[in-house]
Amino acid sequence: MKALVLDRPGTPETIYPSDVEKPHPKAGEVRVRVHAVGLNPVDYKLAATGFPGWRYPVILGLDVAGVVDAVGKEVEDWQVGDPVYFLGDMSRPGGGFSQYTTITAKTLAWLPDGLNYTEAAALPCAGFTAYQAMHRKLRVQSERSMLIVGGAGGVGGFAVQLAKLAGLNTIATCSRHNSKFVHDLGADHVIDYQVEDVAKRVNDITKGRGVDYILDTVGPDSATASLKMLAFNGAMACVAGMPDISGIVGTHSGLSVHEVALGFTYTSGDDQALEDLARMGMELGALAAKKQIRPMVEEVVTFEDIPEALVRLSMRHVRGKLVANIPQPA
Repeated sequence: MKALVLDRPGTPETIYPSDVEKPHPKAGEVRVRVHAVGLNPVDYKLAATGFPGWRYPVILGLDVAGVVDAVGKEVEDWQVGDPVYFLGDMSRPGGGFSQYTTITAKTLAWLPDGLNYTEAAALPCAGFTAYQAMHRKLRVQSERSMLIVGGAGGVGGFAVQLAKLAGLNTIATCSRHNSKFVHDLGADHVIDYQVEDVAKRVNDITKGRGVDYILDTVGPDSATASLKMLAFNGAMACVAGMPDISGIVGTHSGLSVHEVALGFTYTSGDDQALEDLARMGMELGALAAKKQIRPMVEEVVTFEDIPEALVRLSMRHVRGKLVANIPQPA
């Protein structure tokens, strides 16, 4: 089969096409013929650092949509020909930058009518992260307020849509270049972080109260700075690093902070967490199929162009989602 291979830690340019052996599903696994794969920052980050226990060469690619091609022993709920999508396991050496990949059957989500493979491949990593942050961690309630730090990226863009769908007064930060994009996703207020004082704008919008929820997609320093914008009993979810909470210890502000570590679900050994990946896939996929959220596919690239697209993604100037269509075997 055709695959993009990484034989040592490096930049995306070190990923190269190769013909490799088709994988075979083990007990409890299925093999999927890949139709489309989403691109994520974690791809170039893993290319640079590797993952504990990896044996090279490896194939990257976590966001997979395709068709079940073979089933291993003990798999009863899936059959050859079933259309599926899923978040891949970054601890495994075989990902979605290939014509075939294998995955445990318990994390598969059915591809619903009304959602094509390209759209589905945009959902898992960023969409599940936003969904888990909002509905598993923060447990958002309608008619409250939420700040999304980094509203134009994959996680932030899905979060803006989910927040609006949940009936929240939605505030998002982004650059001026992406302001209309984020407004169109459903943000009630968009703050240009490059020229505006974000804390002051949030204070003005909330009439001094602060926001009930914050989702930070930027990093620890950003998360730390955002703590002061939470209302009493407010809650923050972080997807790119936790804040320094030493400044709020003993302040009696009732704040809570949640870490979102979706990518480590597979190494947790927790079957309930694995099964929830499938459940989130079914729930989020249904919303996308009914056009209640947009998959935000901003560009579709070819299989051969994946390395170059990852370089552009690493420059952090890509909004929405990049997806690659995978050539089908003859």
